[in-house]
Amino acid sequence: MPAPSPSSDPRGLALVLGSATAFGGMAVFAKEAYATGLGVLSLLEARFVCAALVFWLVVAVRHRRGTARFAPSRATVQAGLLLGAVGYAAQSGLYFGALTRIDASLVALLLYLHPVIVVLGALATGRETPGARTWAALGAASTGGILVLLGGGVGDLDGLGVTMAVGAALAYATYILCTDRAATDAEPFALSAFITTGAALSFGVAGLASGELDPGAMIGAAGWIVAIALVSTVGAVTLFLAGMARVGPSRASIVSTFEPVVTVGLAMAIYGEALTAVQLAGALLVLSAVVVLNLGPRRAPAQPARTEPDAPHEPTPAPVPVGATA
Repeated sequence: MPAPSPSSDPRGLALVLGSATAFGGMAVFAKEAYATGLGVLSLLEARFVCAALVFWLVVAVRHRRGTARFAPSRATVQAGLLLGAVGYAAQSGLYFGALTRIDASLVALLLYLHPVIVVLGALATGRETPGARTWAALGAASTGGILVLLGGGVGDLDGLGVTMAVGAALAYATYILCTDRAATDAEPFALSAFITTGAALSFGVAGLASGELDPGAMIGAAGWIVAIALVSTVGAVTLFLAGMARVGPSRASIVSTFEPVVTVGLAMAIYGEALTAVQLAGALLVLSAVVVLNLGPRRAPAQPARTEPDAPHEPTPAPVPVGATA
């Protein structure tokens, strides 16, 4: 029998859906970790140390088995560490900080503005040629973002929390655009290892300088830390890479829009969070814009190996990068 086409491979689609589900659960894991008394810097330092160790183990096993050759250039090493220490650390810090102030569902939807910001950045730098479909998608996403923000009532918004969530989307988009020009020859798992190592170093320095690292609280929240590091970081990245290899980057990007749906659904079921009808309409506009941007042939920046949005979402080549790779 003929093999399934790359775009319709059921197993590939299931793998990408699994990745989106794993990424989508990260916001809930973080909320539960905070409930134990763990601070943001302690959580992020523990997360990235654990994730980096596992990624390096994966790299070593793949190299030993001959699955992938580990011989990164000096430029790749420097780019990976810098992307993690600055770009990914900024995105994660803002994302996880926003989760301490506003609902997980709102953070998830605001972070999902990052694919649109990536396209705007590509247009501004001449790396993307605008067309009717692009402008329509940008208009839908912009309208949707406004509805998500204002649909629940302006007076109910935490200004700093919203600013941090939008800042996380902007930081992630910048990180993606920079990764498109740096370390493009890197093996995905090796690049993920360098990026998480850089982020761990950044949060370690910040935690020590501020005195906010709390080993005791880390032990108390060990289960949630492991869930974030293994399920929503390493596991999500691995599933996405495996699924994308089967269905292609465009289809994988579209299927990944399931991620904020998971976050919103879990937040509603566990915390009783609820979106208004206006906010739901806005969410549909944002997600539809991501789908439209991935339909049909177009040139766009490559997406780094997913390591996150926080992403409710931490990034592999795809027409329009999606997912929290927060």
